[in-house]
Amino acid sequence: MRKIRDASKEAAAADGAASGGWGQHPSERVIDRMLDEFDRPGRLERAGFYEYDEDGKRAGLWKGLRDAFPPAEDPSTINLDDLEERMLFIESIEAVKCLDEGVIESVADANIGSILGIGFPGWTGGVLQYINGYHHRVHGTGPAAFVARARELAASYGERFEAPASLVEKAGREERYEDSVPATVG
Repeated sequence: MRKIRDASKEAAAADGAASGGWGQHPSERVIDRMLDEFDRPGRLERAGFYEYDEDGKRAGLWKGLRDAFPPAEDPSTINLDDLEERMLFIESIEAVKCLDEGVIESVADANIGSILGIGFPGWTGGVLQYINGYHHRVHGTGPAAFVARARELAASYGERFEAPASLVEKAGREERYEDSVPATVG
């Protein structure tokens, strides 16, 4: 975990310098504490978020986890709708960025890969189909509704929830994420 953290910070700093800025993700503070404060570097050393038996298999959560990271607020006050949407939105937003950068080559690849590869909920149809079919009781349905809700999430939970410019433009043109299918010659 230490090597991954250090390499990630180095890459992010280089990328941030090139793009004009980089903000630390809240999860990085958790990783820093696990490594530096609690000396729990991960599975290879049999001490991370989990306890491990002699064979290196998980033997349950680390017993000190609850004390190390107590709830920041009363769990009963957490907005579960926001929590669900934050998990779905961040994956969808990152997929749009990957599509923009050419890391993902097609809408179908993004949707299928997200369900089979990272466990995105199947009921959504995938990360980009989730944007296409997103419904909000106030904002309506589709990419424009997704962008409006992303702005609300960004205002409450940080800029990582801001919709990429390409998505904002697509929503403004009332377009959806679809692969263009070339005509077949028969």
